[in-house]
Amino acid sequence: MGCRMQQDNSGIKANTRTALYYFAVLAGAIVFYVISCAPGALWQDSGMIQYRVLHNDIKGGMGLALSHPLFYMLAIGTKFIPFGGFIYKVNLVAVIAAAVAVANVFLFLRLWLGKTLPAVVGSVSLAVSHTFWWHAEAVETYTLYTAVLTAELIMLLQYVRTRQTGYLYWLGLLNGLSIADHMLGSIPFLCYAVFIVVLLAKKHIRAGNFAIIVLLWIAGAMPYEYLIVRELIQTGEFVATLKSAAFGSSWQGAVLNTSLSLKITKENIIWILLNFPTPNILLLFVGLAVLYRVGPSKWFSSIIMALLVLFLVFAFRYTIVDRYAFFIPFYCMVSILMGVGASVFFGRERRKVLAWLILLLILLPIPVYAAAPKLAQQIGVKSGRGRETPYRNDYTYFLLPWKTGYTGADRFANDALTEAADKAIIYADGSTAYSLLLAQEIGGKRPDVTIVSGHGTINNLNDYNDNISSKLYTQRVVYVVSPVAGYCPQFLLERYDFEKTGVLYKAVEKKK
Repeated sequence: MGCRMQQDNSGIKANTRTALYYFAVLAGAIVFYVISCAPGALWQDSGMIQYRVLHNDIKGGMGLALSHPLFYMLAIGTKFIPFGGFIYKVNLVAVIAAAVAVANVFLFLRLWLGKTLPAVVGSVSLAVSHTFWWHAEAVETYTLYTAVLTAELIMLLQYVRTRQTGYLYWLGLLNGLSIADHMLGSIPFLCYAVFIVVLLAKKHIRAGNFAIIVLLWIAGAMPYEYLIVRELIQTGEFVATLKSAAFGSSWQGAVLNTSLSLKITKENIIWILLNFPTPNILLLFVGLAVLYRVGPSKWFSSIIMALLVLFLVFAFRYTIVDRYAFFIPFYCMVSILMGVGASVFFGRERRKVLAWLILLLILLPIPVYAAAPKLAQQIGVKSGRGRETPYRNDYTYFLLPWKTGYTGADRFANDALTEAADKAIIYADGSTAYSLLLAQEIGGKRPDVTIVSGHGTINNLNDYNDNISSKLYTQRVVYVVSPVAGYCPQFLLERYDFEKTGVLYKAVEKKK
């Protein structure tokens, strides 16, 4: 009896210590990301997110697959926080989600390996990986997805270790929630589905348990299912609705792509190296070598391996311009396996020096990122953009993951709306339109100016198209943000010349 009580007390102390470590890592990650968080409006998809939250828009205008309703429901909830600026509170949703993901990786590795320092290596490696860090600071949906994914892995580990069916219930609910945030959740869904069906076939779980898992998955995915059902009822088009749910409005070809070019391959390799610019990346291969030896079961290790490969393959052959963001789940799995690899070197006296070296190298990416913009410009690396954006140096904006004090989008919007003529029209692309709209609707800046964009969430270009542009030109001053193909309507480029006026370009009569 006394021995049993001692074991129970030891287990309680171990659990308490793990919980304290978890919340310490969570608090540290929150502070880290809050310090480097953007304070205001942002460009591109981040600006669209801020604008959609302002309008309580959980669907968006780019197809169901890009709706991400769970993220928007949480972000809209920040409106009820009685203090702080609206845009900053929206930005903090991605910050908190990123911190939870980092803490979850720590917890996952500590529960799995029973060691603290390897868990630190894995969690910090994810925290400072370039693309993950960047998307934590320029508000996006990927950090929330990563937070839910890592929670799923914790439940999977706990089920494999304890065989308690309750963990499978949590796994089902969490994976449903991940689908409600991002369709990337369908990749782990396939792995878990195979695993659970095998458990059912081998009678490790009963049909009733299976039914509960399915129902909880349906409950978790409810926000997304609601949008699908509503779209189906409104349009009556079954096939079109399913395509929208799977691919969005125009990304079917990119999602199903099976070809690779040398250019895409080179870019993907560069992105992967940018996320782990440290010799610690070699720990990935050590982790792969010992994965099946240290994993609690072959099924568990196989799922970890499958997720690593499937996330890599999906992102690697994706063809959209900003596909680098889709590598984030792969980077999460890499960080986990780096932690597994690090465990080989901790707790062994002969490898003590190497273990300390690993800990020192986990922060090496930070100075590498600091030097990257200047180095990229010196060696002539192209920024990949066909135009210049006011108050945004593409090298620093994209290569520095931290956004501390960055106000470029706010400054652009303020200057553009200040210099515009009375009742002017500004044609803006999807990168710049949202900062202008946010300045108008939140700051009350120049409501007389009309912002026109063909971007999915705004999509008012048809109201100011080629058929009426001649009439508009005689009645109102017309500006564009960038007189460059792809960023400006083609009919404007064909009909007008443009002269720079501050941060905008004014349409003038074309020279004959």
